[in-house]
Amino acid sequence: MSEQKNTRPKVPDGHSRFIVTRQKQPNEQGFVGYDVIWEKFQKEVEYQTPKRP
Repeated sequence: MSEQKNTRPKVPDGHSRFIVTRQKQPNEQGFVGYDVIWEKFQKEVEYQTPKRP
C-alpha cells in the first residue's frame, strides 16, 4: 500500500442567512474542525424601568 498522508481539501466558507462556517487548520492528528459564526438577528434594547402610577 502507498504511504500517502490523508489530507482534506480546502473547503470554501459556507454562507447562510445568519451563519458563516469556516474550516479550521488540521491539528496533529489530522482532525479538521469548523468555526461557526452567528450573526445577530434580534435587537437588544436597553432596559428602562416602567413609570410608577
